[in-house]
Amino acid sequence: MTLSASLLWLIPATPLAASVFGLFAPRTARTLPIAGALLGLVAALGLSVAALAGALVDPAVRATSDFAWFTFGAQTLRLGWLLDPLAGFMCVLVTLIGLLVALFSTAYLRHDPRIGRFFGFLSLFVAAMLGLLVTNSLLLLFICWELVGLASYLLIGFWYERPAAAAAAKKAFITTRIGDLGFLIGLVWLHQATGSALFHDGGAGALDAPTLARLSSTLLPGGWAVSTAIGLLLFVGAAGKSGQFPLHVWLPDAMEGPTPVSALIHAATMVAAGVFLMARVFPLMAADQGLATVPFHALTGVAVIGAVTALLGAVLAVAQNDIKRVLAYSTVSQLGYMMLAIGVGSWVAAVFHLITHAFFKALLFLGAGSVIDATHHEQDLRRLGGLAGRMRVTFATFALGTGALMGLPFVFSGFWSKEAILHAAEGWTVSHLPFAAGLVGVVLTAFYMTRLVLEVFFGKARGEGAAHAEESPGLMRGPLVVLAVAAVGLGWLGLPNWPWLQTRLQGGDWPVHGLGEGFGLMVVSTALVLLGIGAGWWWYGRVKRTDARALDPLARSWPAVHAALAGRLWLDELYAATVGRAFAMLARVAAFFDRWVWGGAVEAAGRTAETVGQVNRAVDEDGLNAGFDNTSEHLRGSGRRYAKAQTGDAQSYLRVVAIGLAVVGVLLLWGGVR
Repeated sequence: MTLSASLLWLIPATPLAASVFGLFAPRTARTLPIAGALLGLVAALGLSVAALAGALVDPAVRATSDFAWFTFGAQTLRLGWLLDPLAGFMCVLVTLIGLLVALFSTAYLRHDPRIGRFFGFLSLFVAAMLGLLVTNSLLLLFICWELVGLASYLLIGFWYERPAAAAAAKKAFITTRIGDLGFLIGLVWLHQATGSALFHDGGAGALDAPTLARLSSTLLPGGWAVSTAIGLLLFVGAAGKSGQFPLHVWLPDAMEGPTPVSALIHAATMVAAGVFLMARVFPLMAADQGLATVPFHALTGVAVIGAVTALLGAVLAVAQNDIKRVLAYSTVSQLGYMMLAIGVGSWVAAVFHLITHAFFKALLFLGAGSVIDATHHEQDLRRLGGLAGRMRVTFATFALGTGALMGLPFVFSGFWSKEAILHAAEGWTVSHLPFAAGLVGVVLTAFYMTRLVLEVFFGKARGEGAAHAEESPGLMRGPLVVLAVAAVGLGWLGLPNWPWLQTRLQGGDWPVHGLGEGFGLMVVSTALVLLGIGAGWWWYGRVKRTDARALDPLARSWPAVHAALAGRLWLDELYAATVGRAFAMLARVAAFFDRWVWGGAVEAAGRTAETVGQVNRAVDEDGLNAGFDNTSEHLRGSGRRYAKAQTGDAQSYLRVVAIGLAVVGVLLLWGGVR
């Protein structure tokens, strides 16, 4: 069974319909929202598998189905759906991990009174992400992009009664909106330059070859190509969603939400959206590569930011004490690797790592959730320890996820996808600095994950929660086992000598390499992994911490370095002192103008109008109206008197005439005598 492009809307529609049950059901409802979310995700997974099967029939063919949204004047704005292997693989990824996270959540949030509302938000989140994946329109992608941001705000701040959760939700929403402003400007510019927001439209779409040739040949002042400027603006949006430096600060704070939310955001949905966007618009990003006159290429900017982020995230993860924050900074680092791969020209390697990372990072976050649930919501590494014997399934699956994240050789999926990125970076002729940053990140990743495993699962329990922990329920262990199998096995789909996944993603021939061709780099990266593991054991394994109050071994040797890393290099404080203070000052200036300038002008205008009205009323009522009323009253009085005189009696009239004649005669006589 396959799914055509015209029916792709069904994939996001099923979880969207399920979200209605959670969002509009009674606040205390549980069964209906949970059942609706699970059924919606199962249906979406089935439809996604059918869509992927249809896309793999001929990977080189992109199937589209467009429709008119509305018409204004002589123009018609069209939206549409796009089915290709990239969309198919990503839909299966999102729905499968979303389903596993939902199953885990039924046990993790079993005591939460608002669990029904949680599943409504979760379904909305997955629906928005799926809509983003299957659209053929950059405008519709942006609409779903914003819905993802809304859903993440609702999920991160789900426990809004906690001030830290409410603040983290606002921070994530505002920080990503900064990136989205660049995205919106790029979207509007692209539509203005091409006349279409569709990706593919029979040669007239924004990603079709004729359009790209026109965009790359149109130069701006300074020699920049239009395609370069638009591509960098779109990358700003991707950097915000995918936690790239300097917009990475929201992502670690997003840990304030429930742990299943962390697994969903950090593995398959929100942070994956930025990498997916860059993979989708890669032809636009690479359109300026053949232009020697362009002073700066879009992909170069992506590679630089990706390398900095990969290194920064790994460095900051070294000294974090919250189990979820270690994994959060790990996500920042791994997303940097993906952007690095795109920047050096290998979007396929980036998507390969995106897929493998989604499964092993979801495994690690859900494993952390299992630990947190078993230890009565203890997240501090200093108060854990000794859980390997008490939580055997959680430990075993977490260890497999750790091996995949470290990139232990040959067995784990992360090894093959990491090697694909390093191989692409090694061959980048522009600079070897991203490659060097990637190698350093390999050592640091092995180090901080060794520290994490040793602190959580080995040694002596250093807190009450860890001392009385028991293995998690079956609904939590089941998803861990499934994800662990994927964390080990998915890498075999993209071996250098059997690049099945790469061939399907690219829709054409992919170079087949023997395992010996990149063997030297494999040896180097494996040695670096072992170096990181050895350093982690040296610091945290030889002498195990027995007291939660004991100083961190790294802090004993390098207190200043440890303090800087534990304080996250004080980047949040730096932003607060610079950008935050600048915006606060602008806000005060705006408030002054609003209250005293614009508000004063409005108040003065209002008082002037009121005075004019009072004068007008006085003139109108006391002048014109009063004069008119008095005159009318006099006329009415005269009329009444005249009316009384008109009796109709002839004798009365004759008497008046006689009296009048007598008076006239007297006056005449008087005048004659004189």
